[in-house]
Amino acid sequence: MPVLPFQPTPFFKDKNRAFWRLQMLGWGGAFFLRAATSIANDRPFDFLVVVLIAAITGLSISLVLSVVYGRLINRTPLVTWGSTALVLGAAVAISAFINAWTLSVYQGGSEASFTNLMLGVFYLDMTLLGAWSALYYAINFFLQVEEQADRLERLETQATSAQLAMLRYQLNPHFLFNTLNSISTLVLLKQTNPANAMLTRLSSFLRHTLVSQAGSMVTVAQEVETLKLYLDIERMRFEERLRTQFRVEPMAAKACIPSMLLQPLVENAIKYGVSLQEEGARISLSAQVIADRLRLVVADTGPGLIDKSRQVDKLKTEPPSTGVGLANIAERLSQAYGDEHRFDIETPPGGGFVVTIEIPYQKAEADERVADTSTDAGAVQGKLPLPSPVDKMAGAQEIGSRA
Repeated sequence: MPVLPFQPTPFFKDKNRAFWRLQMLGWGGAFFLRAATSIANDRPFDFLVVVLIAAITGLSISLVLSVVYGRLINRTPLVTWGSTALVLGAAVAISAFINAWTLSVYQGGSEASFTNLMLGVFYLDMTLLGAWSALYYAINFFLQVEEQADRLERLETQATSAQLAMLRYQLNPHFLFNTLNSISTLVLLKQTNPANAMLTRLSSFLRHTLVSQAGSMVTVAQEVETLKLYLDIERMRFEERLRTQFRVEPMAAKACIPSMLLQPLVENAIKYGVSLQEEGARISLSAQVIADRLRLVVADTGPGLIDKSRQVDKLKTEPPSTGVGLANIAERLSQAYGDEHRFDIETPPGGGFVVTIEIPYQKAEADERVADTSTDAGAVQGKLPLPSPVDKMAGAQEIGSRA
């Protein structure tokens, strides 16, 4: 699609300039129309002076009317329209008097002929000033409606941003508390290097979550890198019990999604999948583009829903016990995409837990460096020192049902 080399400016962006443009266009058009009519009726060319004076008179009176109407437009309807009728009548009378006097001087007529001239031009002046008044109120009422619509849109945007910010910063305190407890245990056990590595990763993860703006969009590749940073911390607690797998298509890696959209899902999988089983669980993330849709699937091989009778729809809408979770994700998707998204929760017959998200595919505007996410994240951090005492403690602390 061709793009204009310039950005069009709305006509009423500068109201003062737009007003003068319309004034010059309107009264200039009235002058040229009456001048053409006079010439067509074989009037002398010096009669154009009378026509010019009439146009200048109308322009001057309309400027006074604009000031008066500007004070009346925000009053009650009775005051506005009643006062407008009186002011318009007086303005028409003044304009008719000036134009009749000009014609009288031009024709050199008597006092009786002046009255007839005034009555003759009264209807023309009433038509012009009446049309000008109607146009003035129509344009200004339109601008007020547009301004109110813009203000309402800004308020809705601010409310949505505030709600997104609230949802965005509701990090699960279990993750932070468990990590700090693990670091404390490592310090007590005098395992300085693992404690320092875990603290460094925690600092990097929190810095990312706090610096990124609420409601901002990131690529899937960037989200995966953040997840790997988060999983590095958790892997130091759960060791080989936490196994991960990422399958992200190159096209899907460049898609835009809300920041920190997947982290609560992975955290849920760790809390209710890995920690509840002695052998742990595998967490997998897949991202692919289907037609014009981006499909994200987060699954784990944990025990699935503790209560099999619990309905999926109830699970979507029920507030989580910690303030974040599936309801949080559903709300963020609703805020960002409305009805253009899909959020499904499934417990396969063989166990496990699967969350599927589908949103419109939006490619990042600028090409960014996309990390290779096709390998297992566990292989990247295989060389990190992993303290076994922490693993034993972490597995016994997590209980409960999915939120």
